[in-house]
Amino acid sequence: MAAPLPSPGVGPPDDAPPAAGPCGSCAQASPGRLQRLGLAPGRHDHVVALAGNPNTGKSTVFNALTGLRQHVGNWSGKTVSRAEGGFTYGGAKYRIVDLPGTYSLLSTSTDEDVARDALLFGRPDVTVVVVDATRLERNLPLVLQVRQITGRVVVALNLVDEARRHGITVDTRHLSRELGVPVVATAARRGDGLPELLAAIAGTATTDDPPEPLALVHHDPQLEEAVAALAARVEARFPGVPNARWVALRLLEGDPGIEEAVRAGTLGELAGAPPLEAAGGAA
Repeated sequence: MAAPLPSPGVGPPDDAPPAAGPCGSCAQASPGRLQRLGLAPGRHDHVVALAGNPNTGKSTVFNALTGLRQHVGNWSGKTVSRAEGGFTYGGAKYRIVDLPGTYSLLSTSTDEDVARDALLFGRPDVTVVVVDATRLERNLPLVLQVRQITGRVVVALNLVDEARRHGITVDTRHLSRELGVPVVATAARRGDGLPELLAAIAGTATTDDPPEPLALVHHDPQLEEAVAALAARVEARFPGVPNARWVALRLLEGDPGIEEAVRAGTLGELAGAPPLEAAGGAA
């Protein structure tokens, strides 16, 4: 893992001097400034997807970054609501899309279908997965599923203030090493950890060398052979589809949403759609 980025200031006055970072001479030491834009900007530099289980404080993180003003509509063709907002940081404009709260990406509900399609086909520049520090074991399965799709992930370990009250501590550095992506401790209601979260988002959005998606290797040679063969067929039929191996695994597991997209031929349309339009289009 790369060394953690320096912590920038959040929303200082325009005439405030730059805060000193841990490396006063390096380029990354220049702090960024958060400007909450409320509604999503029409033109933006990066797209951030916000994912997480229900009741992890995901909406609180969204509000803290965008300024409490949400643009709420429905995902195209779905009854699931969507919220979008925007912020600027370090001179770049970010569009942030709050995905439905979901426990997995295994297509057992419309919410999960929307979240899965947004992450697999929408190709966000960063996916922030918000987890509850008091119930980490319940939240990590979603993190691992997202990591199978993309390496451009930041984990927001939220509600750390509640965890402390319950005598729970989490070694974020160790967890970051295990997951291969930045893990930032936050208490979004109080604004704690937001500077570090913004720095991690910016670093992940702009890196030219993101971590590779996790490739779960099954030690059954016949299963691995089946996955490889099916992934090759998926790539041949739908050129450009992201993470064909993940799609192949979902097909072998009988994921009804992916099966229907393959039968109807819409998997290719999803793969070729503009970023995050595949998951529902404009609200």
